[in-house]
Amino acid sequence: MKKIVLVLFVGLMGFTVTAQEKAAKIEFKSETVDYGEVAKGADGVRAFEFTNTGDAPLIITKVSSSCGCTIPKKPEDPILPGKTGEIQVKYDTNRVGPIRKAITVISNSDTPTKVLKIKGEVKAVDGK
Repeated sequence: MKKIVLVLFVGLMGFTVTAQEKAAKIEFKSETVDYGEVAKGADGVRAFEFTNTGDAPLIITKVSSSCGCTIPKKPEDPILPGKTGEIQVKYDTNRVGPIRKAITVISNSDTPTKVLKIKGEVKAVDGK
């Protein structure tokens, strides 16, 4: 009887470990978007491309920025294993000067919090 209980226990533990191995995994093409030099008032929309390299659907629950001058937009639907998605970022290019901002991504990935960066510089056009 003890052997049967032991075999069942070991079998259930193995099943539990296998069930926990399924996880989403987010891999970004690049964790930094470089705007380079952009003119004041230019298009400030860029995107972080990523792939779910895990074996469970990836759900991005929250995307936030280090300041109000940067507006990130997350995908609403889950990203299935092997599929790609993007997080759009819009920077207010009416602010002249260097761009150094962080975007925090929270998801159900094996790494639940990722910090992405944008950088560059907004240049005034003809001294304006």
